[in-house]
Amino acid sequence: MDFKLPIREQNSHKGTFGKVLNIAGSENYTGAAYLSSLAALRVGCGYVTLASSPKVVSAVSALTPDIVYLPLSELKNNLGNYSVVSIGCGLSVQTATAIMFKSVINELASLNIPVVIDASGLTLLSKIKGITLPEKLVITPHPAEASRLLKVEVEKILNKPDFYVKKLAKTYNCVAVLKGHNTRVVSVDGEVYVNNTGNSALAKAGSGDVLCGMITGFIAQGVELFEAAKLAVFLHGKTGELAANALTEYSVLASDLLNFIPKAIADVQN
Repeated sequence: MDFKLPIREQNSHKGTFGKVLNIAGSENYTGAAYLSSLAALRVGCGYVTLASSPKVVSAVSALTPDIVYLPLSELKNNLGNYSVVSIGCGLSVQTATAIMFKSVINELASLNIPVVIDASGLTLLSKIKGITLPEKLVITPHPAEASRLLKVEVEKILNKPDFYVKKLAKTYNCVAVLKGHNTRVVSVDGEVYVNNTGNSALAKAGSGDVLCGMITGFIAQGVELFEAAKLAVFLHGKTGELAANALTEYSVLASDLLNFIPKAIADVQN
C-alpha cells in the first residue's frame, strides 16, 4: 500500500506542523511519557507539551531538552491551545487520575479537538460512566484492553479480530487500532486496514507508547485520523524491522525505535 507523508512546507515555523499535548506518565511509568512525546516529534510534529506530575517532568526533562512541560493543575485552561491531545500512556488509574481523565475528555469533546486515547486511558474509559467522547477520536487498544472496552473475553477478540475491531469503532464512534500481529485499523465507517509490517521486536514494553506518539504527531500535521493511524502503524512496523536488522529482534528496546523512525520515513519517501 502506498502511503503519503504530510507535506513539509519550507516557508514554515514550528506551529506550521502542529502542537501536541501529551497527558502521560506517572511515578512508576516515566518512560511512557518520554517515548510517546519524542515519537510525535520524530514524525514531524513541530511542538510537544507533556502534561504530567512534577516527578515525571523532572525525570523526562533530565533525558531530553526537546519537550515543553505543563503542570496538571493548568490543563483545563490550556486544552484549546493544541492541534491534538493524547492521553493515557503510563497514567495511573487511581481515583484522582480518573477524575482528571473524565474532566479532560468531557472538555475536549466540547472543544472539538482530535484525541488519541491509549494504555491506561483505555482502562479508565472502560470503567468510567458519564463520559462524552470527542467526535474526532482514535483509540489504540491491545486485545486485553479491547476486552475491557467491549466486555468480551480476550480469546474471542483474538479469534475474530476484524469483527471486534469494527465493533470497537462502532461502539465508540471512532477510529480503532487493534494492536497485535497484523494490527488492524478501522475507520468510523468500518473500512479495515490490516498492517503487514513489523516483527517480534515490537513485543516489548514501551512500543505502544511510541506508536501513540507517532499517531498524534501525524494528526498534528493535519493528516486525517484514519490515514494518520494507518500511516503510523505501517511506519511503526517498518521501524521495528529496521531496528531488528541492526540489533536483532531479541535486543531492540522501545527507546531504540525512536532512532529508526527517520530511516522508516526515508524508506517511504523513496
